[in-house]
Amino acid sequence: MWLGKNESAAYWMSVLTDMKARGLQDILITATDNLNGFTQTIRSVFPESATQICVVHQIRNSCRYVVWKDKKEFSRDMKDIYAAPTRQAALAALEALESKWNSKYSYAIKSWRLNWDELTVFFDFPLEIRRIIYTTNLIENLNGKIRKYTAAAAAKNKLSFPNDEAVLKSVYLALREASKKWTMPIQNWGMVLNQFLIIFEDRVRLEL
Repeated sequence: MWLGKNESAAYWMSVLTDMKARGLQDILITATDNLNGFTQTIRSVFPESATQICVVHQIRNSCRYVVWKDKKEFSRDMKDIYAAPTRQAALAALEALESKWNSKYSYAIKSWRLNWDELTVFFDFPLEIRRIIYTTNLIENLNGKIRKYTAAAAAKNKLSFPNDEAVLKSVYLALREASKKWTMPIQNWGMVLNQFLIIFEDRVRLEL
């Protein structure tokens, strides 16, 4: 675990560099929310990594610029992008979204355009892998459990954490509790593993 005061590119660089120094040789795929240049930082340290920006974050960010009465329809039109069968079909859906909504919500459309290459990395993979990498919801769910646990610990002691070590201990205990429920394998994991072995044949090996 690393403790930082913000999520700057410099902070993520220090984390990734430390991971590499400790023996991490390769990252096949990353899924991030792209805060403060996280994607670019990953590429600078692990240049072969496929870097996917979380589509769910993109949807939420886009909806921030849409008025309430249009959100349902706008969201339905966005779904045609990320639910498309191919990148080409997704681009056609984006162009349809732009044609329909750009006069009202140009900034929401622009953000899709600016991040398009990283938002559509998951289209390079089979459906089973796409479902795993297109969003960071798995880690967001874990973050929620950590916040709940640490908030309860702080409330119990009727004070904030006295120092960084206390925070790290509380997060460690939260992770230990959360991991007790990690009993189910990833759906279709055998198929996913075989797909990884084929796609990344020079970069993946199984220890027998």
